[in-house]
Amino acid sequence: MNPVPSCYLGVWQRTLLTTTAGLRDSSTQVYWLQTARLFADLRIPQPTPQSPAERARQAGFAGVTEVTGDRCQWHRAIDFRPPSGVADIGRMRFDSTERLVEDGLDGSYHEVWERLPESLGRNWGTWLRGADGRQGCLLLAGDCFLFAAGRAQSPAPGADLAELAARDPRWLDFELSFGRHRRGQAPWRIELSSLPARVGQALLPAHCDADQPATLLAPGTLAALGAAPPEGGWQPVTEPLFPAEVRP
Repeated sequence: MNPVPSCYLGVWQRTLLTTTAGLRDSSTQVYWLQTARLFADLRIPQPTPQSPAERARQAGFAGVTEVTGDRCQWHRAIDFRPPSGVADIGRMRFDSTERLVEDGLDGSYHEVWERLPESLGRNWGTWLRGADGRQGCLLLAGDCFLFAAGRAQSPAPGADLAELAARDPRWLDFELSFGRHRRGQAPWRIELSSLPARVGQALLPAHCDADQPATLLAPGTLAALGAAPPEGGWQPVTEPLFPAEVRP
């Protein structure tokens, strides 16, 4: 699979979603961080969900992006929601270098994305795996980061996450945390997360240098990465493990 074209790199914030079913959404906070291969996407309705039922409405996923012409496919290795069995593919059009329009292949949805200026520059990511079977990733773009840590076991395809969470809140223990790693008053501060208690916390210690990947991937750093790191910490790996997915 070829690297993603450089015009896609960075963090894209969704500013508008419309669907043929009549939905119009400009309030959900949505960030998509794209590296040359890996991506992560976080979607938090507003106001910020707090109860298990509200949090089950969140969305987010991470994996590998494949671009072919004007078609972009996001191969999800981990997903906050139960698998739908439908491939995630959009038809893309750049209105400008900083504004991207995505349409469903069947015309059922339309999304407008705008690139965060502070996400230009450094662009780096690594996939992670824990001894407990969980997968995750740490991605950086410019001044931004997005960390993902999935579950050891995925819900069954088509399951109702709200019903699962009502029986066992641990089904919501899936972290997607976005923020900025600038040095200063609050380095590595989490600004948006699928785990509400993580907002305002630091993803990594202040001394961690975003331009030193070897330092970020040191065992001591990975041992404490995330709200609930796996025993023994995370291990960097080359490839994600993918569930079965529908391909076009």
